[in-house]
Amino acid sequence: MSKTTPFVHRNLPRLLLEAREAVMQHTRPSLREHGLSDQQWRVLRVLGEHAADPLGVETGRVAREALLLGPSLTGVLARMERDGLIARNRCPQDARRTVVRATPAGLALVATLSTTIEAHYAWMEEQLGKAPLARLYALLDQVIALEAPDGVDASTAEE
Repeated sequence: MSKTTPFVHRNLPRLLLEAREAVMQHTRPSLREHGLSDQQWRVLRVLGEHAADPLGVETGRVAREALLLGPSLTGVLARMERDGLIARNRCPQDARRTVVRATPAGLALVATLSTTIEAHYAWMEEQLGKAPLARLYALLDQVIALEAPDGVDASTAEE
């Protein structure tokens, strides 16, 4: 005798993971071609988005925006520094903290990969339509905000 499941709604975490993997299938070959892991790319993307900041980005912020735990980030940054993609320095305002910035080689890689990634996003926009893709982004932002603890904006929260 089989018992029915008590679930009424679809498995949202699984669907989000499947969507991520579907999108990453198009990105991973380019990352691997340049010797990057998914995590290294997320770090480079964050640093590329903050490239105008001459002091760099505090490692806690990199961890949050790249969705990496501190111990994992430490290893990722060590490999990236060894490969000449990033530079780490002590924060000028607080020597207990470390700031990171992409090197010229890292920024060149961001520029190269962004072309491929943006082309894929343009294709997705063409397939789904501009308005539905914008709604998807807005809905994802709403879900993230809804689930953030105590109304904290998870994308900008400081340590």
